Order: sequence, then structure tokens, then C-alpha cells
Amino acid sequence: MAEVDDERQLCEAAAKGDTERVKALIASGADVTYFNDDGFTSLMLISSNPYSTPVLHGTHSHLPIYQQETKMPLTYRYLLTELTFECIGIQAELILGTIARKENKVGDLDGEYLQDRVSFSEDKLMDAESKAVMMAWEKPLMEAHAKAICSRGGHILNIGFGMGLVDTAIQQYGPVTHTIVEAHPEVYKRMQASGWTEKENVKVVFGRWQDVLPQLESYDGIFFDTYGEYYDDLREFHQHLPTLLKPGGIYSFFNGLCGGNAFFHVVYCQLVSLELESLGYSTQLIPLPVKDCLGDEVWEGVKHKYWQLDTYYLPVCESSEDTE
Repeated sequence: MAEVDDERQLCEAAAKGDTERVKALIASGADVTYFNDDGFTSLMLISSNPYSTPVLHGTHSHLPIYQQETKMPLTYRYLLTELTFECIGIQAELILGTIARKENKVGDLDGEYLQDRVSFSEDKLMDAESKAVMMAWEKPLMEAHAKAICSRGGHILNIGFGMGLVDTAIQQYGPVTHTIVEAHPEVYKRMQASGWTEKENVKVVFGRWQDVLPQLESYDGIFFDTYGEYYDDLREFHQHLPTLLKPGGIYSFFNGLCGGNAFFHVVYCQLVSLELESLGYSTQLIPLPVKDCLGDEVWEGVKHKYWQLDTYYLPVCESSEDTE
């Protein structure tokens, strides 16, 4: 309980712009990845407070995107974007890696979700805490992801079935094979009941992707969209792309990182792009307007609004050699 209190105090101090208090709590071990009841971390809150004190400069290569997504004054937007790789004394490597699961404090979120009951309705899939795993408003995004990863034809892999939105769209392109990895037992049972395991060109693999890697092959298109995992899980999956993705193949993922905060969403877009670049992949971010899909009624009964931005940036990744 004391640890959780530290995290709550950290978020409260960040919201108030109390930089010194934030630094002290972080130094004492408070977890910067903790989400408060409103769905914000201390880093999100400190970045959106005009009275917080920046320390180091970073990059502003995504400033136009950030300007488009926030209504804050230009000078402040520029200042925040300058903070990309260090905010209130936190090193870039913390944002890249330590902004991730601390198993001795946070626990195994993925494991907790897989043991929880989930509920299905026509427009959403919810976990036991009334947080949305997937929602129907994402359908146009999933269709766009499917179009991208199926553009080269061949063999397709999707990690995370959810409501089946992207897999339904993938089927419309008639892939040679369509492999789906799903880890939640209730979602898997629903897949069986709805006939997915009987489709001629579909192979359903039940289990966490980390555990079933030996059962996977190489693919012409890959999509990654899991629930209950962290940014470091996404980064870990990227380490397997050279084996899983065929030369000339297309990779994409649900780009929901910090979807409630424009500044940190841009930071994450930049960091993921740089990480993939280090692995030999170039990333194109395609803007898709979503404002009209997100009326207040969409979130009725949902505990956390996981997406609050006007534009979704769909990542299309391919080998840098293929783009030369």
C-alpha cells in the first residue's frame, strides 16, 4: 500500500507542477509508469503543466504532428517537444526501457489480464475492471492496418485477436495463410465457437506470443496488438522481426501508446521509429482522422478513455533496404 501511495503522491505532485517533489519521489523509487485513476502517468502530467521545469533539450522532429494534436500555445508546445529525451531529469533510456514493467513492484499485468473474466458486447470487449480491451470505433483503423500488411499478399500473422476486427479485414484479402495468436482463454473459446479455428486458410495458435514463438514461421505481413502488456513487450517483439518478417514484408502495430496525451504520444512515435530503425526498418506514419468516431457516447460504461487524440498515426514498417 505504501508503494501505491508513493505513486499517487508522484502523480499529484506532477499535476501541480511540483518538480522538486517529483524528483524526490522518483529518487526514492516511486514508479513513473503508474497510471492514476484518470489514466495518466506522472510523466504525462508533468509534461502538461506549464509550471514544471525542464532540464535538457532533445528533438523536435515531430513538432508539426504535436502542434496538430494539442491546443497549447506554440512556444510551450515547442518547449515540451524539446524535452523529448529528458524530462525533469529522467534519462532517455528510462523512457525507452525503464518506462516498463518493474515486476517486483507492478506485477505481471499481462498475467493478471489473462486470468480475468472478459465481457463481450456488440461494440466493445471489456476486462474485469471495465477497461476496454478493444472497441468497435477502431474498425476503420483495423481495416487500414489490414490493407497495409496484406499489400504484398502471401502469409499473414496477427498477434492478438480481441474482437476480431483486424482478422475479419485480413480475410477479405484472401491471404495464402492467416495465423492468429491469442492468449486469453475466453477470447480463444469465442473464436472456436464462431468458427475461426475451422477456416481453411487460418491457423489459430493459443498462448502468449512469447511462449509460442517456436510454432511461428516467417510472414509477408505482421500486425501486433496485444492487451495487458507494456512498451517493453512491444520492444521485445520487435527483436524477433528479423526472423518473423520476410524480406519485402510489411509490419504494423496498434499505435495506442499514450493515446491520451499528445506530447508523449509523439515521443513514443519517435522512440519506436528510432528503435525500429536500429533494427533495419523504416517507419512511415500515416495520419488517419478519428475525431468523428469518438463522441462521448462511445465511452459510456468504459473506465478509461484510452484514445483522446484527433488523429491516429498508422505505422507502416518495412526493411530499410526495401525502401532504397
